[in-house]
Amino acid sequence: MANTLTTGAWLSAPTRKSSFFSRLLRAQIESRQRRADRVVEQYIATHGLQKLSDDGERQISRLLSNSWR
Repeated sequence: MANTLTTGAWLSAPTRKSSFFSRLLRAQIESRQRRADRVVEQYIATHGLQKLSDDGERQISRLLSNSWR
């Protein structure tokens, strides 16, 4: 018991595992974020943008909104 109290192990009690639906939602959100990152990277690579302008942001926004439909 003294070892537990002196090492601080009691502070790091095991946490509850997330529910299936919580993990599923997190995986879906991360997947969509990766997809959005790829779309933006492809747009920048294709158009050779050095600096993101308002027009570039609008085009990327349109690409992302069309890709979710």
